[in-house]
Amino acid sequence: MNDLPVALVTGGAQGIGFACAEALSEDGHSLILADINGDGAAEAAEKLGGSAVGYVCDMGDPSAVQELFEKVEASRGPVGTLVNNAGIALPGEFLDYDLDSFRRVLDVNLVGVFAATQIAARAMIRHGIEGSIINMSSVNAQVAIPSIPAYCASKGGVAQITKASALALAPHNIRVNAVGPGAIDTEMMAGINDHPDAIERLLSRTPLGRAGLPREVGEVVAFLASSKASYITGETIFIDGGRLALNYTC
Repeated sequence: MNDLPVALVTGGAQGIGFACAEALSEDGHSLILADINGDGAAEAAEKLGGSAVGYVCDMGDPSAVQELFEKVEASRGPVGTLVNNAGIALPGEFLDYDLDSFRRVLDVNLVGVFAATQIAARAMIRHGIEGSIINMSSVNAQVAIPSIPAYCASKGGVAQITKASALALAPHNIRVNAVGPGAIDTEMMAGINDHPDAIERLLSRTPLGRAGLPREVGEVVAFLASSKASYITGETIFIDGGRLALNYTC
């Protein structure tokens, strides 16, 4: 067993997930990275160094999620901080969007979040841990893009799961919050970085005039996991450069 508080970050092989893991590691957490890309998770853990370790896990498979937590608890002890970051989008035309893609997105982005939260919370209660769970929402929990209907639906669901679980777990002093990124410069943005018109449209919706950095999301996640956020639960903090505050009619 490791004496450092154990933090599990799903989708931790790259991008926002890795940035969250990095920030938590600097705060003294013992890091577990889980990702459907097992090799990527192992490489990310090696970059973090220390006691970090990577596991392969499909967060859309509840049995795999259960197995992940069992492995982590057996090797490192119960998870005290959970970051539900894993997510997929699977864009497509709305009228042609197939149900298999819709279900797959919800399985990973919403069912996986619920399953991991439930499993982690049960262990926290069993071990008397006043833990923190942070879910990855999105500005698309409130505003929509027609080509990613399942993603938008899943992130709206994450916002409500965050509130429901925060209320359910408050008697156990387990806090549940979410962060909602806007345009963040990750691999998901790579497709538009070479298209000036697309970048201009994106930044026209961002009052700060730039894309955010993964590290800027990771720092907020680390704050929510810390004692500095001890009276915050059931909230979503949007990291969007002012996008949701923008009113085009003014």
